[in-house]
Amino acid sequence: MTANMKTNGGPLLAIESSCDETAAAVIGADGRVLSSVVHSQTAAHAPYGGVVPELASREHLERIDDIAASAIAAAGLTAEDIDVVAATYGPGLIGGLLIGLTWAKGFARGRDVPFIGVHHIEGHLMAAAAEVTAPAPPYIGLVVSGGHSALYRFDGIGQAKLLGQTRDDAAGEAFDKTAKLLGLGYPGGAVIDRLAARGDPTKIPMPRSLRDRSHYDFSFSGLKTAVRTWVEAYRKRTGHDVEGQDLFDLCASVQDAIVDMLLHKAILACRRQQVHTLVLGGGVAANSQLRRDAVARAKDNDITVFVPPKALCTDNAVMIGLAAHAWRKLGRSSSLSLTADANAVVEAAADALTG
Repeated sequence: MTANMKTNGGPLLAIESSCDETAAAVIGADGRVLSSVVHSQTAAHAPYGGVVPELASREHLERIDDIAASAIAAAGLTAEDIDVVAATYGPGLIGGLLIGLTWAKGFARGRDVPFIGVHHIEGHLMAAAAEVTAPAPPYIGLVVSGGHSALYRFDGIGQAKLLGQTRDDAAGEAFDKTAKLLGLGYPGGAVIDRLAARGDPTKIPMPRSLRDRSHYDFSFSGLKTAVRTWVEAYRKRTGHDVEGQDLFDLCASVQDAIVDMLLHKAILACRRQQVHTLVLGGGVAANSQLRRDAVARAKDNDITVFVPPKALCTDNAVMIGLAAHAWRKLGRSSSLSLTADANAVVEAAADALTG
């Protein structure tokens, strides 16, 4: 069954629940962001040092009604004013995806409005469109988070292609595992970013894997091993955990290695693909050094960088709404029979829509 594709020019409600944020946003017919509400589950997962899927699903189920209602109210609207509803269908944690997707399809059926299923990565690739000056395709997208570290060529909605990705840990996972090893808590990226500002990134040599220019893949497992080896040697030598300036220097060195590996391949992709625009997305795109170095290194290579506001780097419904808005302008919608796909590939994003 396909939702009624009546011609509407009103607001769009978007839902995101693919991991550990329950989010809703309202996008105007002109593409303006009217509201954004995000409930972070960080506190709930912190005691476990990472996301617990069953706990995440329970939190989504408990929060989604209130989050959606809050987003609609914050936009100064009522449910009756919403003309289109969208939700992430994949990839992500299957439990969370099912909750958001089912909620959105229920809303579409109950209100008799069109439904649009959005690929999570297309959302990240569209996040920078929230800015007044939005990037125009084609561009290279570097999406980096706790679950994703990949490079894409984006030629427009429904035209994203994976160029390369991590062969092991994601960049955000490397940050989190380093922080856990050092007893810094979860999530680790923000803590390491803060401590790194007081350290010397050249003090402790760290490996930069897969510098091969023949592909765009990443690898962070060697870095993780190097950190563990260094920390174990430090503890054996000193008799205590890493602390003080040594901790600052280690954080700076690890962060510098991760940022260098990411930007090395991103700039390579821009040059090889002959594309002069680079867009960052994902939670790690909030990292201060990555944002700073991306601009500097891109300038040296005649590349323009677009980085979403930090609030739109982590999972949010604004990015899902912006992608759905682009599909809406093409007159596309999804069937209410669309299912959640934990391993959805971005090249098949258009298959989730009809019309």
